[in-house]
Amino acid sequence: MMNLDSLTQKFSEIVASHELGDGKYARWIWQNKAGDRDLGNNEYGCADAMNILYTIGQFPTGEKREACLKALLDLQNRVTGLFHERTHHHIHTTAHCVAALELFDAKPRKPITGLKQYQTIEGMQALLEGLRWKTDPWRDSHEGAGVYAASVLTGEVDLEWQRAYFKWLWDHTDPDYGMSYAGTIDGGTAPLCHHMAGWFHFTFNTEYARKPMRYPDKLIDSCLKLREGELAGTKKGRSAGFMEIDWIFCTTRAMRQTAHRRDEAMQAVLDFGRDYVAWLDSLDYRTHDGLNDLHCLFGVSCAVAELQRALPGEFESTVPWKLVLDRRPFI
Repeated sequence: MMNLDSLTQKFSEIVASHELGDGKYARWIWQNKAGDRDLGNNEYGCADAMNILYTIGQFPTGEKREACLKALLDLQNRVTGLFHERTHHHIHTTAHCVAALELFDAKPRKPITGLKQYQTIEGMQALLEGLRWKTDPWRDSHEGAGVYAASVLTGEVDLEWQRAYFKWLWDHTDPDYGMSYAGTIDGGTAPLCHHMAGWFHFTFNTEYARKPMRYPDKLIDSCLKLREGELAGTKKGRSAGFMEIDWIFCTTRAMRQTAHRRDEAMQAVLDFGRDYVAWLDSLDYRTHDGLNDLHCLFGVSCAVAELQRALPGEFESTVPWKLVLDRRPFI
């Protein structure tokens, strides 16, 4: 059994070091070589500080809670209702901030009129059809998944729209891989791991809506193939980012819907998890550049939280970690 309490303390200290006052947070606290990091109040700094603190059981209370909520609400564009940040598409940023607001049981102050074109069934289907499934499925999944999360969490789409959204995903899932748009994996240029990382975003939407996967057996096969190939060794599991939670979540959530290769999949997650957590615990967060990014740190915290939930008895902590995706969609 491995203990997570040292990680809890480290992550808590990292978040505290990014605090700017008045509920505001920086995403980074030191600059990169390119000199292009925003070291001030930031959408991902504010949202991910709340996400991380929720995960490790230290969500703010009282006056600090109110200050953090106001800081997030103040970031919304007063005209379009969108949230903007330079490093991500505005649909991703909007969904991410709306999802963070949900942790407060809150919604944005204004309707998200900037997404109205996608809140019709025809507009939503056109968006999904137009994503770069063959060449950039990972990045474009931010839009395809984000429009669902932002629209559902704000109550701006009805059940008919949601049914049409999941029917589109069901009808287009690749039957050979259990993920991505049928025919675009073998017929495209993106590596399999990018298709998996993109499909993760749609998977947390189906999980939130309590929907079945179309081909969970095939998704298990694809995830195990990735573990043996593109994600083997130290290529992944040695970074502070999102590919780790993408793979873990796709594997563990597919395991909930099928017994296919269950023992093999469980062992793969266990082996990966033990190695990954030990590596994380060895890092000096005061100098590690990946952990300096609160958005990347949030991806790491999600991976650890899902490992603790999926592998009972393997990772203990004084306060159990909580995955935000068990509450609402989007990271």
